[in-house]
Amino acid sequence: QVQLVESGGGLVQAGDSLRLSCAASGRTFTRYAMGWFRQAPGKEREFVAAISSSGSRTTYANSVKGRDSISRDNAKNTVYLEMNNLKPEDTAVYYCAARYTVVAGALFVEGSHYTDWGQGTQVTVSS
Repeated sequence: QVQLVESGGGLVQAGDSLRLSCAASGRTFTRYAMGWFRQAPGKEREFVAAISSSGSRTTYANSVKGRDSISRDNAKNTVYLEMNNLKPEDTAVYYCAARYTVVAGALFVEGSHYTDWGQGTQVTVSS
């Protein structure tokens, strides 16, 4: 089990960029596949991006593909979500999630596949 703490959210204008961070506790971070999800008011939680435990594989939701980039620094136990050209429809609470796996290249896009979640960070994009 890991504890996750997100940071980096805020209020920005359309077209701006933000980098979210998710700091994880524990000494086995390198065995965790990580993901970012978001939930807008009145909407279901949706997948944004995922990265394998090794960092060698990534995948993105179509809505953010080409604009967002997920990365991780295993030495710092941190995963990042770089968001560019933000749009008002990106407004949501963003959560990072973790899942222990022994498969270095595994990716998980379903929220139900993750076991640990952060408290979320608000991203608001004004038009």
